[in-house]
Amino acid sequence: MNILVLYGTTEGQTRKVARFIADRLSVRGHQAQVIDAAEADPELDPGNFGAAVIAASLHAGHYQAPVVDFVRRHHGTLASMPTAFVSVSLSAASHDADDLDGLARCVADFEHRTGWTPREICHAAGAFRFTQYDFLKRWALKYIAYRRGQPTDTSKDYELTDWDALGAFVDGFAVKIAAG
Repeated sequence: MNILVLYGTTEGQTRKVARFIADRLSVRGHQAQVIDAAEADPELDPGNFGAAVIAASLHAGHYQAPVVDFVRRHHGTLASMPTAFVSVSLSAASHDADDLDGLARCVADFEHRTGWTPREICHAAGAFRFTQYDFLKRWALKYIAYRRGQPTDTSKDYELTDWDALGAFVDGFAVKIAAG
């Protein structure tokens, strides 16, 4: 099956997640086309695919505008096909009930703003890219990392994505779309 993997990213981790998803789907015999929503052809039609995975990263409570716009324009088509939404955020690495409730609210807001309810949802942890941040962002994210019990050495980057869990999610999605 030909599967659309459309993503939005701010710092690059969601691009890495999208490529991982596509590679995992390929191993299971599918063809996956990875497209950055910010660079997508305006004529891109998800109806030309058998399924779609939409991945976006969460920043300040919102997903990337190009992803929101694409999904809003194509919510009817997406609703008629097998779909998954992968929400990438630092909060996904948390075990704090407030953080997890916040993630659920952000997805609910995304669904409300776009008119699309994905059939499957996965929360994947993002990454701290301390070496790429300016002083203020580095300081703010160091504080967030500290509050969440994450590493705070700003001379290094930290990837929090649980690749095994994401792989299991993708495998499960692949089984469901193969079963029809």
